[in-house]
Amino acid sequence: MNLLYANDTPGQYPTSWYAATATKHTAHPPLQGDTKADVCVVGGGYTGLSAALHLAEAGYDVVLLDAQRVGFGASGRNGGQLGSGQRVEQDGLEKMLGQEHASKLWEMGQEAKALVKSLIEKQEIDCLLKPGVAWTGSTAADVRHLHDYAEHLQKHYGYDEIEVLDHAALQSVCPSPDYKGGVLDMGAAHLHPLNYALGLARAAAAAGVRIHETSPAENIVEGSKAIVQTATGSVTADHVVLACNGYLGKLNGDVAAKVMPINNFIAATEPLGDRVKDVLPRDVAVADSRFVVNYFRLSHDGRLLFGG
Repeated sequence: MNLLYANDTPGQYPTSWYAATATKHTAHPPLQGDTKADVCVVGGGYTGLSAALHLAEAGYDVVLLDAQRVGFGASGRNGGQLGSGQRVEQDGLEKMLGQEHASKLWEMGQEAKALVKSLIEKQEIDCLLKPGVAWTGSTAADVRHLHDYAEHLQKHYGYDEIEVLDHAALQSVCPSPDYKGGVLDMGAAHLHPLNYALGLARAAAAAGVRIHETSPAENIVEGSKAIVQTATGSVTADHVVLACNGYLGKLNGDVAAKVMPINNFIAATEPLGDRVKDVLPRDVAVADSRFVVNYFRLSHDGRLLFGG
């Protein structure tokens, strides 16, 4: 048994609010037989779908393989936050890498945000994009850190999209007595993650990408041309893009050694009705300062989506 799929039904999206509210989409056929392409993309999450779309638009012949369905993994069931910067904060990156490389990483993050927003607009992806992510502090020290970091970004990177919130100001964003203050990044955003993935898949297919679902890559034979083998066929390609993340398994040992799958859970409440305005009055996403982060936002049908 593959423990990565122990709780999954092959070829079906996990039962969730995201899957229940997914936009209309068409299943893509599994790979049958042998084929050739300029590029074979393995993995149908954001990385694979975006790479396939851009390669096809640049004139390459692209085949994309996914073991399950496009957006099946973390891309289709994450918290939906489109955040600013990298996983490590900029002052930490400056100490690790120096200002020049830290600045390049910040620029990459800003470009990634802009790319997502532009793809949504250009491809007319209905994924409920809304502005604003608030970060909240549970202690006075946490709040000071958030405020200092916002000042650092403004001073050293010219980023002025963050509103500093004391305890009173935070109540208009997230009226919880547990949070002492925080910041609101209006340059960040939140969206329906599965619908964004499905929109990318539609755009990629329209650009000529041949997408094959329920077609797990079992082996990659390297050579002057790579051969990606599945149980029912193969793709011979000049280049392979490996975009598998937590579902990589044993496909590539060098990459797998740097990937650790983790569990994270998101629950959806019943529709809150008039209580919505008392929970998140400004309809932004929220994440707190705990080591194991709590994150939450409202759905378009008035539910609270809460993860951690």
